[in-house]
Formats: sequence, C-alpha cells, structure tokens
Amino acid sequence: MPPIPPADRSGAPHGRAVDPLFLALPLRPLADAALTRARELGVSHADFRLERIRGASWRLRDARPAGTSDSVQLGFAVRVLLDGAWGFAAGVDLTPDAAARVAEQAVAVARLSGGISRAAGSTERVELADEPVYRDVTWVSAYEINPFEVPDAEKTALLAERSSRLLAAEGVSHVRAALRTVQENKFYADTAGTVTTQQRIRVYSDLEATSVDERTGAFDSMQTLAPPVGRGYEYLTGAGWDWDAELAELPVLLAEKMKAPSVEAGRYDLVIDPTNLWLTIHESIGHATELDRALGYEAAYAGTSFATFDRLGSLKYGSELMHVTGDRTAEHGLSTIGYDDEGVATQSWDLVKDGILVGYQLDRGMAGLKGFERSNGCAFADSPAHVPVQRMANVSLQPAADGPDTEGLFAQVESGLYIVGDRSWSIDMQRYNFQFTGQRAYAIKDGELAGQVKDFAYQATTTDFWGSMAAVGGPQTYRLGGAFNCGKAQPGQIAAVSHGCPSALFRNVNVLNTQQEAGH
Repeated sequence: MPPIPPADRSGAPHGRAVDPLFLALPLRPLADAALTRARELGVSHADFRLERIRGASWRLRDARPAGTSDSVQLGFAVRVLLDGAWGFAAGVDLTPDAAARVAEQAVAVARLSGGISRAAGSTERVELADEPVYRDVTWVSAYEINPFEVPDAEKTALLAERSSRLLAAEGVSHVRAALRTVQENKFYADTAGTVTTQQRIRVYSDLEATSVDERTGAFDSMQTLAPPVGRGYEYLTGAGWDWDAELAELPVLLAEKMKAPSVEAGRYDLVIDPTNLWLTIHESIGHATELDRALGYEAAYAGTSFATFDRLGSLKYGSELMHVTGDRTAEHGLSTIGYDDEGVATQSWDLVKDGILVGYQLDRGMAGLKGFERSNGCAFADSPAHVPVQRMANVSLQPAADGPDTEGLFAQVESGLYIVGDRSWSIDMQRYNFQFTGQRAYAIKDGELAGQVKDFAYQATTTDFWGSMAAVGGPQTYRLGGAFNCGKAQPGQIAAVSHGCPSALFRNVNVLNTQQEAGH
C-alpha cells in the first residue's frame, strides 16, 4: 500500500487559506444531518459532498470584447451504499432538514437500483477498497494570486494589449484571445469519519493569430502554446511562462507557415515536442488505462480500451524506455488534489514501466472489484449535481534522468520531422488506431532543422507508436500540457487534466499529407 500522508497536505505556498465565503456555509450541520439519516436507514457507507464552483471567462476578437461569463454552482450531494448497490441524490436547499431528505432519496435510489439488478439476475455487489480515515484536513492548491481577486478590467486590458501586439505585426489579419478561470471548493464527509475541505484554482489563456493572403484567399492560424495550469493569476504575468517571447515569435512563425511547402507523405523519424505529445498521451494512454473502460463498465465519449485487465503485467505497450505514471499530486497539475471525491488521499503510481502495462487508474469501487488493496484516488464529480466517477489523473511520460535536450534528439535524425503544438486528432473507440496533427512541423535534415512544412498528420496504432520510441529527452525538456475539457460518463461530465512529458524521438512513423487525404 502507498504510504499514508500526514493530515496537513496543503499544496498552497505561504499558507494560502480556503475562501472564507465557503467556510461560512453550514458545512458540518448539513453533513451531520445527511449522514445521520443515512445511518438510520441502514447503509453500509454514505458520503456527503458540498461544492461551490465559480467559473469565469473573457473573450476578445481583434482586441475588442466579444463575450464574458461568470457563473457559480452551489449545492450538495449524498451518495450511499446499501446492500451492495449505489444510491445518489443532490440538493440545493442548504438546511439540515433538506440534507436529511436528500439522504432519504439516495437510499430510495439504492433500494430501487439494487432491486432491479437482482431481478435481472446479477449477483454483483459494490465493495469499496479500504482507505484510512482523515479527520478535519485542509488542502489548497499551489497558487499565489487568486484570479477572482483581480479586477475584471485588468484582465480585459491584459488580453487587449496582447491582442494589439499581435495585430500590429506584419501579416496578422485577425486575433482571438480568451481567458478562463475556475475556483473549485469542496467539503467532503463520510460515515467512516473522514472530513476534508479543499480549494483549487486553475487558469487558461490563449491567443490565436490568423493570417489571410488577400491575393489568393489562402489563410492559416497559429496559437500560443501556453498550457492551462493549476496556478493563479501570476501565471498570466510571467510566472512559469514567457508570454512576451512567445507573442514576439508567433507572427514570424505564422508567416513562415503560410509560405511552407506541403509535406511529402511517407515514413519519418519524428521528434515530438511536449506541446504536442501530451495529447497523444491523453488519448492513447490516459483513457486506455482507466480501469472502468478496460473492464467495459464505461464507454461514453472515449469508448472502452484495448488494454484489457487480462493483459495487466504482460501487455507490451511500448519500448523499454517507456515509463508512464498516474499522478494526482503533481505541482500545478489540473488533476491535482489532496483527496478525491471518495475521501482517498491522492498518490503517484506506475501505469507503464519498462514498456509493460503495470497499473490502472482506480476509484474505490473498481479497486474493490478487482482485488486491489487500495484506490489510487481517481474519483471525481464535476459538480454537486453529479455522482463521482472514475476520472483521469495527471498521466505523464517520465524523462530519462540523463537524457538529451531537444537539439540532442535532432542530432539523432537524418531525415525527419519536429512537431510542435497540438491541433486536431482522431482515435478509435478502443484507443488503438489514431492520427494527430500539430500547430507546426519542421523538416529535420542531417540533425538540423530545415524550415517548416505543413499539411501533416502522423498515424499509427498505440503499441506500434510507443514501441517506436527510440530516445527520451532529459528533465530539461519536460513540460506539463493539458486541457480543461476532458469528457466522460452519461450524463456527461467535464474534468481538467494535465499530462507531462519530455521531448521524445520516434522511428519510422507513417506521416500523411492531409490535403491529399482530403482530396480522396
């Protein structure tokens, strides 16, 4: 079993505290009312979760405001386990009487679902993997400036100034800019005695420049590569990303792309930058190693998985250089949290080691079902109205301790491509056959970059692709990418997740010319 962390697992610098507006809510009285009533009705387990989630966004078009939003979700949920069946209900009336009634509704749902299951001949019972009790613990994510404490006018002015900088550059016809911020507060309590209070902050800003050739009508675009992160407003002003350098470089890169030749289809050695490779990890490893998908319990949005449970410990996922971890503790990761929505202390663990599938992402139910000693903390609900489901950790490819820098990877390539930034992708419902494009690609000739090419996509099966990995960059090339909008479940839920990786070299990968493919 992974080591049990101490009670105080705060990820915040300088003792950053939970929002007092959240702490002023009747958290414990509501939890006590719900859990007491659930116990009276004979449940074997019950948990209570109260959430306040604030999300805001700003959009600009050509340095002028194009839309804003600011919303708050506030409510609570009760989940119970009765005679081996789940029951769930949610409410918004923040009174003890209402909390007790919601607990009664959850128990009624459990009785109904259990009866239906037994009538259908099922003997399966939900059994939760054990987890220690954590009493009265607080966790706050690592950030310096809460973006909701920054005036809206300042945020809009920042986006407008950066948009104007791009618009002033030669060849830039239009600029889109956006900023999204989230503050997520959760209070959790269960019948075992665990009580946690948590706060997460995340931000994402991107700018996209479009160039239009007025003579020919040709156009293309390029956007900033700054990923979404679990940080505060300080990220937007230079902490962790050099915005000025990227904004200065973007118009030059876009102009080069407009004039770039179309790629010649064929097989190439690829050096893939973390700004592109994170998405390939997400689609071909992240979803494939969710145990509920591998067992066939989940198929919404991303399908099931070729990495089935009978292949645990034997599936050759990739080359021996491949070491992939699941991690709910990475600093500034979007999936980072102190405790999941089942009261499990979050951890880091191996998914693929030396190229072999050695682990899955688990919640307590999936862990109990397949005999794992403990969950690895992957239960999450995206709102107080939704039941927790097994969600993705920060799934990351680890760098080689003494690996080369990206230029050192170029030096190992006679003829190939260097791919930077994510764009479009396609993958089948078993997470096996895929193709990915990117923001830009450079030809590599005799170990040196030789200018951009366009209209490219790389295509492979998951095991062939990761099996072709011939070199992994060092820690100096490692970077977290990620997204705010990973979808799962039915009704659908959205979660934010990060994926770290170094630059890496892949041999003899099939590259398509997307213009030729479209013509077919």
